[in-house]
Parts: sequence; structure tokens; C-alpha cells
Amino acid sequence: MSLNSTTNLHNGVKMPWMGLGVYKMDVENGEARDAVLSAIEVGYRSIDTASFYKNEEGVGEALQKTNVPREDLFITTKVWNDEQGYEETLEAFERSRKKLGLEYLDLYLIHWPVPGKYKDTWKALEKLYNDGKVKAIGVSNFLPHHLDELLKDATIKPMVNQVELHPQLNQPELRAYCDEHDIQLEAWSPLARGKFFDDPIIQELAEKYSKTPAQVILRWDFQHGIVTIPKSSSKERQSENADIFDFELSAREMNRLESLNEDERIGPHPDEFDYSK
Repeated sequence: MSLNSTTNLHNGVKMPWMGLGVYKMDVENGEARDAVLSAIEVGYRSIDTASFYKNEEGVGEALQKTNVPREDLFITTKVWNDEQGYEETLEAFERSRKKLGLEYLDLYLIHWPVPGKYKDTWKALEKLYNDGKVKAIGVSNFLPHHLDELLKDATIKPMVNQVELHPQLNQPELRAYCDEHDIQLEAWSPLARGKFFDDPIIQELAEKYSKTPAQVILRWDFQHGIVTIPKSSSKERQSENADIFDFELSAREMNRLESLNEDERIGPHPDEFDYSK
């Protein structure tokens, strides 16, 4: 296994196990562009952005500059809450696609389950998928009850569910649900912004394997079959995050990391999100 290794989504599309997240990366100073270019140089082929991040243009600049063939890249973006609804989502997709400078997207996600809107939004994603404008469609921040409601009327099952997930929020019920329904789970903020790097268990494992706390956590993700998109604009850190394929955590060590769960979020709970903003 390596940085180029992929998982097969339930529709047969290959998705890299690791990608670069670009949340809060600036466009004006070139941060988003430069971070994407350095990540591609390191070997990343998956880039995750969103309409809400307001840096799709920066990602697009990098994609125009790289010599890596388009078919070797996996580009994800998301429709934001105030863009949801059937027609609104179709328009939002075109805005994002043009900002990215792409003919098609690899993955398009509903960013949050906006009550009363996400089912119509999903119908728009199904149309985009059936029209060949996106290779795969999915959701973000959906809990099992959101997925149950979506699946009542969906003609296409989501291929991906991107959620906050890390050892202190390991979401066993959601993981089991997605596994049962063959929905690929993807972790945003997999390192929880470094909040628990100093945990004794993580420190012990990092020392044992001569790895960083971040590498131990990302390896935990990988061994659980979770796609992960750590954010970093530093080329050195991007390389470090990707260097997780030369060691393996034992079953006991995986369980020890599992024991760190405290249901502690750094982002909002999907059922408590203020969708009026």
C-alpha cells in the first residue's frame, strides 16, 4: 500500500485512501494554489474543497498548472447549505465546476443535511451523476437517521459519507451503518487539530514506531478502512502525513486507540447545527 492506493466505491470508482483537505486555505495569497501544487508533487492525487471554503479558484489554479493528467486526479467539492434545493444545487454545481476549471468532478457532496432541503438536493446530485458530470456522489455530516430518510426516496445510494472522525470521536454506530450499506466513510479533521497529540497512548505508540502522533492517528484511520483528508499547506508536513504505509498497528493497539473515544467534537453536531445562518 502507498499514497497512490485506492478504495473501490460501490459504483466501481477508485478513490484514494488519502487526500489533501484545504479548509481555510486562502486564495488571495496563493496558499490554496501552492498547497495543492506541493501536495501533488509529494504524490497526493485527491484534493477536497467546498463552495463554503471560498478557495475553489485557488484549487483550480493549481489544477491548471500541474502536469499530472486529469484522469489521475480525484477532485471533491461540496454544495453549501444556502445553495441547497433541486435547481439551486444544479446552479451551485456549475459555479463550482467553473471555478475549478474542470469538465467534470470526481465527487460531489451535500455539505450538511439541511432539514427540508437535503432530499431535493440529493435528487439534483442524482441528475448530475446520471448526466455524467460527476463520477460519484455522496454526503457529509450525515448521521444514520439522515441516511435512512434519504434512502427512502433515493434511486442512487450515496457512495461516500464525509464526517468528523478521530479517536476521540470514533462514531462506532455510524461506522457500522456505513459498512453495512457499503457507503465509504471519509474523515474530515482526522487529527482534531492536534488537540490530543499528547495523550499517553498516542505518545507511547509514536515512540514505539518512531512515528509522529499524527501518523499514528492516520494509520488508525487507514486500518479501519476510512478515507482521510488531513489539511496542511506545508510540503514537509504533507509528506509526513503520507508516510504511514511502512508500519502496522496491532489489534490490541487499535483497540487502545479506540478506547480514547469521548464523543468529543471540534465541529458542530449535525442535529444541533444552526442551519439558519
